[in-house]
Amino acid sequence: MIKVLFVCLGNICRSPMGEAVFRHKVIEAGLEGQIQVDSAGTGDWHIGDKPHKGTLGMLSHHGIDDQGLFARQVNSRDFSDFDYIIAMDASNVTNLQSFVQQGELNKANIYKMLDFLPESTVKDVPDPYFTGNFEEVYDMINKSSDRLLAHIRNQHQI
Repeated sequence: MIKVLFVCLGNICRSPMGEAVFRHKVIEAGLEGQIQVDSAGTGDWHIGDKPHKGTLGMLSHHGIDDQGLFARQVNSRDFSDFDYIIAMDASNVTNLQSFVQQGELNKANIYKMLDFLPESTVKDVPDPYFTGNFEEVYDMINKSSDRLLAHIRNQHQI
């Protein structure tokens, strides 16, 4: 099983959107038995909460299931449990380093979401919690998810 974790700050806007969009693409590709998807936040403010209403609205608008999305915080085990950790911005990548225990097995490949959209002039997915730009964020995540799935399929020959 290939495991993919999407990470943002609070796990209520960008990363649950990434989780839901990517899971939708995995199911459409018939790969749900081979790829597992989750999300988490680097902060602990929203643990147990459903995603932001803006995220839920975008998912609903695009016909993407939001069942099972509840905020959780990243933990040190995620670095050995997941093959891919996809951060939404550079700050998330920096914050992720504080969760890795010294000497702990780290199998995860850490990327930023927009690493998979190299033609983008923007390198970080902006946080719609502060900007309200959920449609723009959805577009970035949707396009990047196509490329991420292609990357995983190529790397794992599936």
